[in-house]
Amino acid sequence: MLNDFGFPPNAAATRSKVEQRLKELHANNGVAETLRVEWRGEPLHVEVISMPLDDLLYNPGTHRIRAQRSLDPDRDNALDEDPWSPESQDYLRHLLTIEPSEPNHRDPAFEKLKKSLEEHKQNEPGLITRDGILVNGNTRCAALRELKATPNMRVGVLPESCTWEDINDLELSLQLRPDRRRDYSYINRLLAIEEQHVQLDRDLSVIAKAFHTDTKSCQRDLWVLAQLRDLIQRSETTGGASLRLMDLERSQEKLAELYRACLTAKSKEQADLIKEARLAAIVLDFSKTDVRYIDADFQSRYLDKTLPDEFKTTEEAVPSTVAIPGLNRTVKAAGANVTAARAVTDVLLKAKAVEAVSESATPAEQSAAAAVIASYKEAFNDAIETAGRDARLRKKRLAAPDRINDACKDLEQAITDLVMSRGNSSLDEGAFDDSVDRLRSVLSKLAIEAQRSIDLPGNGVAWLIAAVDVKQPQS
Repeated sequence: MLNDFGFPPNAAATRSKVEQRLKELHANNGVAETLRVEWRGEPLHVEVISMPLDDLLYNPGTHRIRAQRSLDPDRDNALDEDPWSPESQDYLRHLLTIEPSEPNHRDPAFEKLKKSLEEHKQNEPGLITRDGILVNGNTRCAALRELKATPNMRVGVLPESCTWEDINDLELSLQLRPDRRRDYSYINRLLAIEEQHVQLDRDLSVIAKAFHTDTKSCQRDLWVLAQLRDLIQRSETTGGASLRLMDLERSQEKLAELYRACLTAKSKEQADLIKEARLAAIVLDFSKTDVRYIDADFQSRYLDKTLPDEFKTTEEAVPSTVAIPGLNRTVKAAGANVTAARAVTDVLLKAKAVEAVSESATPAEQSAAAAVIASYKEAFNDAIETAGRDARLRKKRLAAPDRINDACKDLEQAITDLVMSRGNSSLDEGAFDDSVDRLRSVLSKLAIEAQRSIDLPGNGVAWLIAAVDVKQPQS
């Protein structure tokens, strides 16, 4: 269920002021300004009035800063207990001004909004309930308060029957318009989709339409969020530190590619191995092009050679073995490789969790975590470099065969074209003869280079050499 934050303590006074200003608006004979919103599935034009900034309250349920709330757990808890206190409202103001992926920095988009408001004033009205809660325009309100250029803000006023479910739906419909100026951050968008699907039990097709995307993309986003929640849970240390969703804000494209890689894996085990290694690389903030080199065999083929022994999982620590009857031998059971891979990733996650909340960790914990992260970074860097080199070599090795396969497809199409031309006598025989003569010349060159490159030719290369009667090339 959605959070119901109830009514602010000054709701009655604010409601009275809103009613008074609406009455004054009706008494004016001029043309009143209105704002069009989607109200319970139907378009509705609400009247716009000017309200004092001091009477407006930030929406504690806004999706814009949902992930960032974990920045300060104590203030986050206080926000849940009393969202209308000055301390909670100030925390919301702070979260609206920081960059989602870099919470220690001011958001450049917020500074751009401030400059626009300073130069051009307020072009678009916000939207409030009659209790003064901002449904839309939270960031604009924060910017106007910082500018101190005007004591008021233009806002549309919602009907008296507005509920918290209405507030939730309205915020999404307004913020997800194609012409919106400031997008939700990646993680907050994932959380909004999850809320619509899980808490409100809405069909993915309906959610996809609201978010201007498709159902498959929504399925991907829900999968990604589930993996991130599992990752955060695994990162929890005995001291209570853990990674936060906001720590993975900049990983959108890498996580989307992870989903595709797992979806196309040949087995669940391969998908899990890819997921573990790639998640570790993503947490270490490797580039998208580097992460692409990580496949199911990455750990066994590359990482195990570069990772220090202290971070490897020994066979004794992985009890998943089975005996082969009659042979007096044991082998790893299904999933043993995944268990080992998860253990390797978990060590890194816990270290990154300490780094993420370094201000609350002891100097010794910070130092130990930094050492682990540095070791993993170096090991992954070397392993990815080797994997990338092998991938480039494989690509070069496959270049010539791929081109010949493509040429074969073209020749097969040429056969079909010849058959079709017999029916309507459309073949240009002279041009066809010239093309076949060129084919013979090209095949001769191909046979020469194949004979130079391949010491022990197979049936195909042997046929090619014989077909064009190539003499042994001189070295």
